[in-house]
Amino acid sequence: QLQLVESGGGLVQPGGSLRLSCAASGFFLDSYTIGWFRQAPGKEREGIACISSSGRVTYYTDSVRGRFTVSRANAKNTVYLHMNSLKPEATAVYYCAARGLTTTKEMCTATSRPGYWGQGAQVTVSS
Repeated sequence: QLQLVESGGGLVQPGGSLRLSCAASGFFLDSYTIGWFRQAPGKEREGIACISSSGRVTYYTDSVRGRFTVSRANAKNTVYLHMNSLKPEATAVYYCAARGLTTTKEMCTATSRPGYWGQGAQVTVSS
Protein backbone atom coordinates (compact mmCIF):
# COMPACT_ATOMS: atom_id res chain seq x y z
CA GLN A 1 0.00 0.00 0.00
CA LEU A 2 1.11 3.54 -0.78
CA GLN A 3 0.07 5.80 2.06
CA LEU A 4 0.54 9.27 3.47
CA VAL A 5 -0.43 9.80 7.10
CA GLU A 6 -0.78 13.22 8.71
CA SER A 7 -0.27 13.67 12.43
CA GLY A 8 0.15 16.47 14.93
CA GLY A 9 -3.24 18.12 14.61
CA GLY A 10 -5.35 19.22 17.52
CA LEU A 11 -6.56 22.22 19.46
CA VAL A 12 -4.35 25.27 19.79
CA GLN A 13 -4.96 28.78 21.12
CA PRO A 14 -4.85 31.80 18.83
CA GLY A 15 -1.28 32.96 18.46
CA GLY A 16 0.03 29.52 19.25
CA SER A 17 2.09 27.13 17.17
CA LEU A 18 1.66 23.62 15.89
CA ARG A 19 3.68 21.23 13.77
CA LEU A 20 2.07 18.77 11.41
CA SER A 21 3.90 15.74 10.08
CA CYS A 22 3.29 13.78 6.91
CA ALA A 23 4.86 10.34 6.87
CA ALA A 24 4.98 8.13 3.80
CA SER A 25 4.93 4.37 3.58
CA GLY A 26 5.23 2.16 0.54
CA PHE A 27 7.19 4.71 -1.46
CA PHE A 28 9.99 7.23 -1.05
CA LEU A 29 9.09 10.90 -0.80
CA ASP A 30 12.40 12.07 -2.24
CA SER A 31 11.01 11.59 -5.75
CA TYR A 32 7.91 13.72 -5.17
CA THR A 33 6.83 17.29 -4.82
CA ILE A 34 4.82 17.58 -1.59
CA GLY A 35 1.93 19.90 -0.87
CA TRP A 36 -0.04 20.87 2.20
CA PHE A 37 -3.70 21.69 1.65
CA ARG A 38 -6.52 22.68 3.92
CA GLN A 39 -10.27 22.80 3.74
CA ALA A 40 -12.19 24.94 6.18
CA PRO A 41 -15.92 24.51 6.79
CA GLY A 42 -17.87 25.98 3.89
CA LYS A 43 -14.76 26.77 1.88
CA GLU A 44 -12.91 25.26 -1.05
CA ARG A 45 -9.74 23.28 -0.63
CA GLU A 46 -6.68 25.46 -0.95
CA GLY A 47 -3.01 24.74 -1.38
CA ILE A 48 -1.09 26.57 1.33
CA ALA A 49 2.50 25.30 1.28
CA CYS A 50 4.41 23.14 -1.17
CA ILE A 51 7.98 21.94 -1.41
CA SER A 52 10.07 20.44 -4.18
CA SER A 53 11.48 16.94 -4.03
CA SER A 54 14.90 18.27 -3.05
CA GLY A 55 13.51 20.76 -0.55
CA ARG A 56 15.26 23.63 -2.31
CA VAL A 57 12.10 25.32 -3.62
CA THR A 58 8.99 26.23 -1.64
CA TYR A 59 5.73 27.97 -2.40
CA TYR A 60 3.26 29.57 0.02
CA THR A 61 -0.13 31.09 -0.44
CA ASP A 62 -0.44 34.70 0.69
CA SER A 63 -2.53 33.90 3.76
CA VAL A 64 0.22 31.83 5.41
CA ARG A 65 3.43 33.25 4.01
CA GLY A 66 5.76 34.37 6.78
CA ARG A 67 3.95 32.35 9.43
CA PHE A 68 4.00 28.79 8.06
CA THR A 69 7.09 26.86 7.03
CA VAL A 70 7.20 23.63 5.05
CA SER A 71 10.25 21.42 5.34
CA ARG A 72 11.20 17.86 4.63
CA ALA A 73 13.44 15.15 6.00
CA ASN A 74 13.81 12.76 3.12
CA ALA A 75 15.95 10.40 5.18
CA LYS A 76 12.96 10.01 7.50
CA ASN A 77 10.48 9.90 4.61
CA THR A 78 8.60 12.72 6.33
CA VAL A 79 7.46 16.25 5.50
CA TYR A 80 6.57 18.88 8.09
CA LEU A 81 4.40 21.96 8.29
CA HIS A 82 5.37 24.39 11.04
CA MET A 83 2.51 26.74 11.80
CA ASN A 84 3.15 29.87 13.86
CA SER A 85 0.94 32.75 14.96
CA LEU A 86 -2.15 30.70 14.33
CA LYS A 87 -5.44 32.48 13.73
CA PRO A 88 -8.97 31.15 14.19
CA GLU A 89 -9.46 31.20 10.42
CA ALA A 90 -6.75 28.55 10.16
CA THR A 91 -9.23 26.04 11.58
CA ALA A 92 -9.54 23.36 8.92
CA VAL A 93 -8.74 19.82 7.94
CA TYR A 94 -5.16 19.71 6.71
CA TYR A 95 -4.00 17.25 4.07
CA CYS A 96 -0.64 16.38 2.62
CA ALA A 97 -0.24 15.13 -0.92
CA ALA A 98 2.60 13.80 -3.07
CA ARG A 99 2.91 14.20 -6.81
CA GLY A 100 5.67 13.48 -9.27
CA LEU A 101 6.76 15.59 -12.22
CA THR A 102 5.30 18.90 -11.11
CA THR A 103 6.56 22.28 -9.96
CA THR A 104 5.95 23.56 -6.44
CA LYS A 105 3.64 26.30 -7.68
CA GLU A 106 1.65 23.89 -9.81
CA MET A 107 1.32 21.55 -6.84
CA CYS A 108 -0.29 24.26 -4.73
CA THR A 109 -2.40 25.97 -7.38
CA ALA A 110 -3.68 23.17 -9.63
CA THR A 111 -7.42 22.57 -9.53
CA SER A 112 -7.09 18.84 -10.15
CA ARG A 113 -6.29 16.35 -7.41
CA PRO A 114 -3.58 14.02 -8.70
CA GLY A 115 -1.11 11.94 -6.77
CA TYR A 116 -1.24 10.41 -3.31
CA TRP A 117 -3.24 11.96 -0.47
CA GLY A 118 -3.35 11.51 3.27
CA GLN A 119 -6.51 11.12 5.31
CA GLY A 120 -6.35 14.61 6.79
CA ALA A 121 -5.73 16.04 10.24
CA GLN A 122 -8.03 18.41 12.08
CA VAL A 123 -6.55 21.67 13.33
CA THR A 124 -8.73 23.85 15.54
CA VAL A 125 -7.59 27.32 16.60
CA SER A 126 -9.76 28.54 19.44
CA SER A 127 -9.59 29.92 22.94
